[in-house]
Amino acid sequence: MSDADIIIVGSGIGGATLAAGLAQSGLRILILERGKRLTDCPEARDADAIFARGHFRPDETWLTPDGKRFNPGNYSCVGGNSKFYGAVMMRYREADFAPIRHMGGATPGWPFGYDTLAPWYDRAEVLYQVRGDATRDPTEPPRAANYSYPPVPHEPAVADLDRRLTSVGLHPAPLPLALDLDRWLARAPTPWDAFPDTAGGKLDAETAALAQALRYPNVTLKTGIRVDRLEAQGDRITAVGTSAGRFTAPRIVLAAGAVHTAVLLLQSANEDHPRGFANRSDQVGRNFMNHNASALLALSGRRNRSVYQKTLHINDWYLTGGPNGEPLGNVQLLGRVSGSILAAQSGLPGPVANMIAARAMDFYVMSEDLPRPESRVTLKGAEIVLDWRRSNWRAHQRLVRTFKRALRRAGYPVALSKPFDRSTPSHQCGTARLGVNPATSVTDPFGRCHDHPNLWICDASLLPTSAAVNPSLTIAALALRQADRLKEEVTK
Repeated sequence: MSDADIIIVGSGIGGATLAAGLAQSGLRILILERGKRLTDCPEARDADAIFARGHFRPDETWLTPDGKRFNPGNYSCVGGNSKFYGAVMMRYREADFAPIRHMGGATPGWPFGYDTLAPWYDRAEVLYQVRGDATRDPTEPPRAANYSYPPVPHEPAVADLDRRLTSVGLHPAPLPLALDLDRWLARAPTPWDAFPDTAGGKLDAETAALAQALRYPNVTLKTGIRVDRLEAQGDRITAVGTSAGRFTAPRIVLAAGAVHTAVLLLQSANEDHPRGFANRSDQVGRNFMNHNASALLALSGRRNRSVYQKTLHINDWYLTGGPNGEPLGNVQLLGRVSGSILAAQSGLPGPVANMIAARAMDFYVMSEDLPRPESRVTLKGAEIVLDWRRSNWRAHQRLVRTFKRALRRAGYPVALSKPFDRSTPSHQCGTARLGVNPATSVTDPFGRCHDHPNLWICDASLLPTSAAVNPSLTIAALALRQADRLKEEVTK
C-alpha cells in the first residue's frame, strides 16, 4: 500500500495552499518538509539578532559560476520563506499575462489570461484573509468584489506621505496585506517585514493554509525530512527518496521553491532521464528570475515615528514610464528600518544610522526581471550553482531616478538607494515554467510535468514571468487551481 494518495514536497505558499485546497477531498495527503516549525524566542523580535547577527539565516551556501560561496537567505522551516515575508498579497496585473515589451527585452506572456486565474485569486484572498482597498490603484485588475477586510491602517507619517504623493499627481494605494495587525503588535511593537512569524500575526503558509489543511485527519505533515531524489519506472514517478527512507504515492507534487524544486529534478537524473526528470526540454533550472530591487530611503526634516510602516504602494509607473512607454515597476514601503537595521545593512556607525533612520521613509523599489535561458540553476557535484543573469536593469535604474524626482516634489529633498544582490532572494521564480509547448516549458498550464503524468509542480518555479509585484498570491491562486484539477482527475 502506498504511503499517501498525494505526496507534497514542501510546505511554503504553494505546497500549503495546495494541501488546503485538497483537504476536504478525503484524499490522503502527506506533506514532507525538510525544516521544523519556528518556535517563539526573544530573537524573533530583536532587530540586531535578525539583521546583524543573522540568527535565523540558514547554514546553506550556494556557488556563483566562478565558484564563490554565498548564503542565499532562503529559509527551511514549516511555512517556508513566507514565515519571513512582508505579507504582501497582490494580484498580477491584467497586462502581466500578455507579452510585454520592456526596456531590456520582452516577456513571452502566459498560456492563459488574467480572467482564467481571477476566480482562484478571489479564493486565495479569502484563505489568506487579505486586507486591502481595490478602489484607489488605477492598475487594479477586474475583480468580483473588493477585499473582505479593510486595509491595515496607515500610521501618521504614512498618512502624511499618502497626502504628499497624491498632491504631486501620483496614486498611492493601500498595500494588500495578509496580516492580523492587533495580533502582531500584541507580541511586540515591531515591523513584520523580514521578521519571523512565531506568534501567528501574519497569515502565512503555516498560519493560514497549513493550519486549515491540518484540521482534516487525512492530511499529515512530517518535518525534518529532506527529499534527496525521485525514483521512476519509465515515465511514472514511483517514489521519493528521503533522509527518512522511501515514500510512495500515485501522485507526487514538488513545492520546494524555485531553486530546490529544480535541483531535485536535476539530481534525480538516471539512464532514462540523463538530464534530470521533467527535463526533456532542457528547461529545468533555466529562466531563473529574481526581481530587480532596491531599498530607498527618503529623508526630510520630519521625524518618522512609525512602528510598522509597510501599508502603501504606488503603481503609477507599473505599465509605463520608459522612454517609449515601457513599464518600469512597483514601489512599496518597506517595514520600518530602524537605526540598528540600517547600521547592520550599511555598515554606517550607529549614531549616523540612528540619525538617518529617524527622518527616513523606507521604500522597496521593484522592477521585472525577464526570463532568459542562460539565467539558471545547475549542479556542480552535489552543490547548487546559481548563475543569475540580471536583465532589464536600465528600467529599474530609471524607476529609481523617476521616483526620487517625485519624492523631491513631495517634500523629501534627499533620497538614498541601494540595490539588493543575489544574497537577497527577491521573489525567485521561473525554473520550471508552465506552458502548452513541451519543447519550451516544463509543465502544462495546470502544473503537471509534460514528461511524467503523475508528477506535478506547485511553487514559484511555474511562473513564466516575474511581473513586478510580490508573487505569493499568484502562487496561492495557481495552487488552488491545481487542487481543483487534481480532485477532478482523481474522482473521474
